[in-house]
Amino acid sequence: MRLACVSLRYRGQHVPKGGVPALADVSVRIGAGEKVGIVGANGAGKSTLLRVMARVLMPDAGTCDTEGASIGLLALNAGFDAELSGFNNIVMYGMLMGLTRRQAMALVPPVVEASGLGDAIHRRVSTYSSGMKARLAFWTAIDLVPDVLLVDEVLSVGDREFGEKSRQAMIDRMRE
Repeated sequence: MRLACVSLRYRGQHVPKGGVPALADVSVRIGAGEKVGIVGANGAGKSTLLRVMARVLMPDAGTCDTEGASIGLLALNAGFDAELSGFNNIVMYGMLMGLTRRQAMALVPPVVEASGLGDAIHRRVSTYSSGMKARLAFWTAIDLVPDVLLVDEVLSVGDREFGEKSRQAMIDRMRE
């Protein structure tokens, strides 16, 4: 993945004229097999950078080349529709990542088992706690096995068991 001279300003109704700079002239190249952490203060642009890398946001200037890699963004509520059930969100997310409906539906049982969501998988995501959303997002993304997995603070929520289980799954995935 390669980013060259990427800049982005947030614009909107209650934003000062000209927008608020979120990224300014960011360039980075991440090679195959590399594991990279982005560290910075709140508001430094870490989440914005990940969203640009995932092609959720388009930069105002510069380029982001994913070099043909499939990209998964693991963030609370990333790609999920709060009014759909957890089940339907798993299927939708899988299909957005290029799976057939049948392949996406095959993800549901392992996600339900690993996440511990049980029958809650059939409830609307809007009824989930932040920990339940984190478990749904994490296990859906990790089971898809994209070429590049971008993780944005989702491991910082949830209970101790989720923290330990998800950290181990990330370690296992990085060894593959």
